[in-house]
Amino acid sequence: MKLLLLSDRESPYLWDYYQPGRLKDYDLMLSCGDLKASYLSFLVTMGRAPLLYIHGNHDGHYKKDPPEGCDCIEDKIYQYKGLRILGLGGCPLYNGGAHQYSERAMKWRIRKLGWKLKRAGGVDIVISHAAPAGYGDADDYAHRGFACFVDLIDRWQPAYWIHGHVHKEYGRDIPRELQRGNTRIINAYERYSIEIEH
Repeated sequence: MKLLLLSDRESPYLWDYYQPGRLKDYDLMLSCGDLKASYLSFLVTMGRAPLLYIHGNHDGHYKKDPPEGCDCIEDKIYQYKGLRILGLGGCPLYNGGAHQYSERAMKWRIRKLGWKLKRAGGVDIVISHAAPAGYGDADDYAHRGFACFVDLIDRWQPAYWIHGHVHKEYGRDIPRELQRGNTRIINAYERYSIEIEH
């Protein structure tokens, strides 16, 4: 199964210079936030795959103008062809804007999902906007990660944790992929493809 991962910057390759057929090989598209609603609507229209999304800290406009044809999986476990996909949007609280959470508030969101996780028998993929603390986050206050995400990884061992928020141009040494235990942690900035066996 081939997945297209998206976050934070609209890809010129997939929008400004799009050519028919560029999305035909993807089975699923996952957006980790901070992308224009019109861009996501375009991708789901041009591709043959569903597009699932969560909110980034700059996605307050989704309330009035949500991405058409796409599915928001915020605080849900979405089942797709046997894959269990959990969505946890937002970033750490830094200026009181939309979709920002204290560590305590994010921990509470995860705690409320406990019964859904147990009923589903765990989760295969988590998509978030912020990174797990210490795994692809940044040193500045606005781009730090959540410690409770690391706890969720340790408890449920998802095969993939996909996030955005930390732009690749912030530094050359920003890793695209990291690993914690059995979990592959991926920064989806702009666009990234993975193939998974399932």
